[in-house]
Amino acid sequence: MPLIMPIKDLRNTTEISNIAHKQQEPIFITKNGYSDLVIMSSELYDKFARINRIDQALYESESEIENGAEATDAEVVFAELEKKVFSRMQFIK
Repeated sequence: MPLIMPIKDLRNTTEISNIAHKQQEPIFITKNGYSDLVIMSSELYDKFARINRIDQALYESESEIENGAEATDAEVVFAELEKKVFSRMQFIK
């Protein structure tokens, strides 16, 4: 269930902060009965931002394939990544 509060409740910042951290849900702030702001804990924001970056990368990949880009086999990609990682590890030793 979404958390909805009127803008006048922003006066109690400590309580809103506690709610945001405890519930780990966005708090929707209304002004004159209309949605105005969204407040969330920094941890929740980081989670949303991480999910958005993944979604954006997937969207871009799908768009590239739709526009004619050739897909690369996952085994080939992982093999190339493995080579890069292990070649760097040899320099670290």
